[in-house]
Amino acid sequence: MQIPVWLKPSLLGAVVGAVAITFIGFSWGGWVSGNSADELAEDRSEEAVTLALTPICVYQSSEDPNIETVISSMKAARSYQRSEFIMEAGWATMPGEDEPNAQIARACVNEFASRF
Repeated sequence: MQIPVWLKPSLLGAVVGAVAITFIGFSWGGWVSGNSADELAEDRSEEAVTLALTPICVYQSSEDPNIETVISSMKAARSYQRSEFIMEAGWATMPGEDEPNAQIARACVNEFASRF
């Protein structure tokens, strides 16, 4: 089969155009692959759950008679150690769970930082 002369430039233009559109779409157009979309959805859902459960941590702290001691110890500690105080106090352990949640503890630290 012989390809007409006028068809070669058209096919080359279509291939180059498809590659250019794909490159522009993924780099500047905001296109993402399925795996990237799944990772983004998982990250956002974890953030939403943490945001929803942070008030429980704050409430549990208000019910603790040792809140002043924990808060003062937390203030004296380095920033990367503060969530440990909340986890040790049990404030980041959600009802029905056995272990504290580190993400909720970090969010609770941020909540306390804005309040105190």
